Amino acid sequence: MKKVLGTVTIGQAPREDLVPELAAILGRDTEIKEAGALDGLTKEEIARLAPEPGDYVLVTRLQDGSAVKVAEKHIYPRLQAKTAELFRQGIPVVALLCTGEFPRFAGAGLLVRPQPVLYNVTAALAADLRLGVLIPAPDQIAQAATRWRAVGRAQIVRAASPYGDPRELEEAAGDLAAAGVELTVMDCMGYTLAMQEKVRRLTGAPVVLARGIVARVLREILG
Repeated sequence: MKKVLGTVTIGQAPREDLVPELAAILGRDTEIKEAGALDGLTKEEIARLAPEPGDYVLVTRLQDGSAVKVAEKHIYPRLQAKTAELFRQGIPVVALLCTGEFPRFAGAGLLVRPQPVLYNVTAALAADLRLGVLIPAPDQIAQAATRWRAVGRAQIVRAASPYGDPRELEEAAGDLAAAGVELTVMDCMGYTLAMQEKVRRLTGAPVVLARGIVARVLREILG
């Protein structure tokens, strides 16, 4: 009997850059039903969801492969609606495909939120280590520094988009290596397994990947 998992991206579904890697870890007996907070919206409508000064910034991917920034305050209600819709379809487990911080969700099922999963795993590992943090955009650095400030003995935050020029990631990893990081957390579901391996190689230190951790937690839950 096939197991069913619901996923909700803050961008547009399907996430062809993300879900296949989740599926490879979950196994062939798991069916994944995707939904996106920006599904059905035009680029003009999406532009109206852009962050303003002081907003919590999120970065995501559209169906055409382009990256877009949106404000958490605009996306949260849409995420709630998409999550509730999947639960109404009888799907028992739904995963958000974003490591951003969100208020509580009302729902009739088990919701897997990557941010607390990633944070707590990393905090358990980091102890007194120098922690490198990778996030997609420079205007997310301050919020990431606040989120990770209690993890490890020092935190070095750098921005590198998973959706843009690969040289960004190489430069950011080089900065982390120069800073002597002992563990790096890739704080975005957009980062891939190949990107994790690149950062591991360039820093010479272990790397915690959001999608990898979340996929393995989902596999544990789904059985």
